[in-house]
Amino acid sequence: MRIAQVAPLAEAVPPKLYGGTERVVSWLVEALVKSGHDVTLFASGDSETTARLVPCAEQGLRLMGIQDHLAYTMVMLERVLRCADQFDVIHFHVDILGATLFRHLAGKCVTTLHGRQDLPDSWPIYQAFPETRLVSISNDQRRPISYAGFVGTVYHGLPTGLIQHGAGDGGYLAFLGRMSPEKRPDRAIEIAKRAGVPLKMAAKIDVVDRAYFQEEIRPLLEHPLIEFIGEIGEAEKADFLGNARALLFPIDWPEPFGLVMIEAMAAGTPVIAWANGSVPEIIEPGRSGYIVESIDAAVRAVDLASQLPRNEVRAAFEERFTSERMARDYVAMYEKLQSAWQTPRIGLGQVQTL
Repeated sequence: MRIAQVAPLAEAVPPKLYGGTERVVSWLVEALVKSGHDVTLFASGDSETTARLVPCAEQGLRLMGIQDHLAYTMVMLERVLRCADQFDVIHFHVDILGATLFRHLAGKCVTTLHGRQDLPDSWPIYQAFPETRLVSISNDQRRPISYAGFVGTVYHGLPTGLIQHGAGDGGYLAFLGRMSPEKRPDRAIEIAKRAGVPLKMAAKIDVVDRAYFQEEIRPLLEHPLIEFIGEIGEAEKADFLGNARALLFPIDWPEPFGLVMIEAMAAGTPVIAWANGSVPEIIEPGRSGYIVESIDAAVRAVDLASQLPRNEVRAAFEERFTSERMARDYVAMYEKLQSAWQTPRIGLGQVQTL
């Protein structure tokens, strides 16, 4: 199958440091290529892939210091449009910015929504372009826009050999992600202090979160149990998670997926997570971790999680969250699209349905 993958330009594919969506796109592309598909990746020029790369920016825009990515993304979409007839399926990972340009090709296009959908900012576009085929990354993610054109849910997956099973003998709790209010690093710190267990925090600080970090979090880092490491890359992540006693995921928002949960599971590290967003779909309580709704419950879960067999946590990952499984799910979806798609003879406003 001839497949185009259209990635965000914020980061390279895969990212040099932080970048969830671009990392997932990389894993998907590599799994598709390995399965024998003809894949073309539209992404930044510093991306590394076994697919055919069409560079649409010199490098990831964040590292270039470019804050507004709209202009670069629209130019990329125009490039995709000019060669759209070369592909059986066009898979977008840039929200639904291509809804207008690709409306006449909607039957061969699919868009994975990677962000939160509970805010009303983008709701009008789903109503205006009902023919746009959408994929959710959790069932919870689609709840606020259940009327939109969803064709399925595909959970993220990562390569089985990327993160090795760890022994968890570092004796610390881990926090990995963005240092932002919705990720609740303050909760993680409070849990560690009350449990009397060291906490290592590997977190990126975005520009919009700098004030929050300085005012709310930095004063909490002076406690002897708390160690702030900063942003880490892929090479450091396996050891960071594999040596941890448990991962704390104390989110306070409707997380669309939460990639770090399955990264921890791949390392055999149990997850202690708040019951928000996708969490109940990802974590199997008593097997891959525990789902909690309070600081008290999280503190109790620290000891419970330490008793979970780490090989069973890893098994939960291998059963449900590998990149091979993710690719198979997407290919099944592509095949449905392809079987329903014919050379377009429809006008704007008409819809071909699956």
